[in-house]
Amino acid sequence: MIKEFNEWVSTNLDSQKGKTAIVTGANSGIGFYTALGLAKLGATVIVAGRNKERIEEAIQAIEKETITGNVFAGIIDLASLNSVRAFANEFNNNHTQLDLLINNAGVMMPPESKTEEGFELQFGVNFLGHFLLTDLLYRKLVSTQNSRVVTLSSIAHRGASVDFENLRVEKPYDTKREYYQSKLADLVFALELSRRYESNNDDILSVSCHPGFTKTELQRHINPEILKKMNFMDTWQGSLPTLLAATNKDAKSGDYYGPDGEGEYGGFPALGVIDKSALDQEVAKKLWDFGIKNT
Repeated sequence: MIKEFNEWVSTNLDSQKGKTAIVTGANSGIGFYTALGLAKLGATVIVAGRNKERIEEAIQAIEKETITGNVFAGIIDLASLNSVRAFANEFNNNHTQLDLLINNAGVMMPPESKTEEGFELQFGVNFLGHFLLTDLLYRKLVSTQNSRVVTLSSIAHRGASVDFENLRVEKPYDTKREYYQSKLADLVFALELSRRYESNNDDILSVSCHPGFTKTELQRHINPEILKKMNFMDTWQGSLPTLLAATNKDAKSGDYYGPDGEGEYGGFPALGVIDKSALDQEVAKKLWDFGIKNT
């Protein structure tokens, strides 16, 4: 798998030498391969996650596969806005640039649980924590030429909706519904971020992506019998839309990448199709205002 991954990265992606990247949730899964790919391309990569031991293991694995790029640990728990603030403060104090922010970390269909601030866990981690992180790193992004924010969504955004009356589990819990809602929120956020950057004439691209059907630890809460019936891509292949979104010189703000196969379930990265549910700008403004008020 590493060999196939290496060949694709070296053949299809441009050097990232001299760039600094943050990848949240980079100790495993898609985040790990994203961090590995960026390090192979020469970037300095912050492997950001909750568990220090697992982060160090990921860094060791990346360093075994790379001879370029510097890889460092960053501790962040996106289920705690205080942790997000601490991470951003440390980064802002110790780094002079931020070329790539990869909002990758996520939670998928867990038992009912909440963040430190009382939000439904999937909405809090997948959207709200990344909303705050992106905001706190804005000055570093805007002061870095040609910087970019990549936010991971999912094909699960299709046909979903954001229920603003149920973001703290005010209604009976439905783990699938809440997951779909969180991934729609991610895509709505990425598109709104693009519009706002353009309105400000900021030299920042906001793009988004999804991994199709990719096997990762994210599915650990799903019934194994259901998973057996699904045709998953290997994790390395699922990371490729993220890497293309992060490095493509021809990318435009607002672009959305995913696999190029039927239904965008599998394949190799290309521009994807955004469901109309993510294009409602009234919802985007309401979600943005909610993020500002609650972070």
